[in-house]
Amino acid sequence: MLRYVMTAALALSAAPALANDSVAELGTGGLILSRSDAVAMQSEDLFISPEKVTVDYVFHNNTDRDVDAIVAFPMPDISGDPHEMPAIPENQSDNFLGFEVTIDGVAAKPQLEQKVFALGIDISADLKAQNVPFNPFGDAAKAALAKLPKAVTDDWVDRGIIIEDPEGDSDPSTSPSYAPFWQLRSTYWWRSTFPANKDVRVSHRYKPSVGATSSVSFFSDGQFQDAYAAYKTRYCMDGTFENAVRKAAKDNPDGYPKYYESRIAYILTTGGNWAAGTIGKFKLTIDKGNPKALVSFCGNNVKKVGPTTFQMTADDFYPEHDIDILLLEPSNSNGGDAN
Repeated sequence: MLRYVMTAALALSAAPALANDSVAELGTGGLILSRSDAVAMQSEDLFISPEKVTVDYVFHNNTDRDVDAIVAFPMPDISGDPHEMPAIPENQSDNFLGFEVTIDGVAAKPQLEQKVFALGIDISADLKAQNVPFNPFGDAAKAALAKLPKAVTDDWVDRGIIIEDPEGDSDPSTSPSYAPFWQLRSTYWWRSTFPANKDVRVSHRYKPSVGATSSVSFFSDGQFQDAYAAYKTRYCMDGTFENAVRKAAKDNPDGYPKYYESRIAYILTTGGNWAAGTIGKFKLTIDKGNPKALVSFCGNNVKKVGPTTFQMTADDFYPEHDIDILLLEPSNSNGGDAN
């Protein structure tokens, strides 16, 4: 169905961005049905902001018999690379996005299935045997690694499951510490019945994965840099947006715009797993949060419907293209209101 990748604020640095002052976004899957021939999506109301994502679906069973189906919500994969900085809202929890779902207004209790991979090989049994938690960024996992027998540690290093922790104690007289290098794959799922010729309303919400770059990466020395061509294509930045960036740079004695980047990449092209393959009525609302932030994204017939909100609607919508959103958040009070 629908997936999104969300990135937002990092540090309010006043210097041009370097390679190490960004945090990476995580891609997230939307609801997926095990059946597609009987159940149609009547409508979808999608809301995205740097603080939350909510999705309200209305499904309709077009047949004269009840349909039992599995509904799944794939969480983003997490790779435990200590050299990377993925943005995880609740990094000590298995439910690291704070996922919640209701069916016809009643809170559901989905099951969580998790597997762990290293070099594409399922190593879930290995971690279970050593009582190592699966979440590679949880403190409990690192603590468990410190208790592993040396033979297990050596084996896991050889197999690419763990690596020596680059942030560990540099004293050569002490034993090295190790960090997870595995990939966690998590999916929430539940069984759902779609009654014959009736609607079922499913709503879910979660916290976006929040990452950022601490300045504007595509503008310096008074001009747009080489990376801007890719940005312009991806985010459909227009002249108004460009002029706002130039003005912010001109207003700053240091010559660069006092903004930091937030990026949202919502993947729509996984849609079609339902009867007819289209969404009867689709509504997308994007809330930039800060009225002074600049926002740019590609879309048809987008309207500004509030001080910080923008909306796109469509009938019989087929998600052919992904949508990427760029937010420039003011790092001080200089921000404009160009959109």
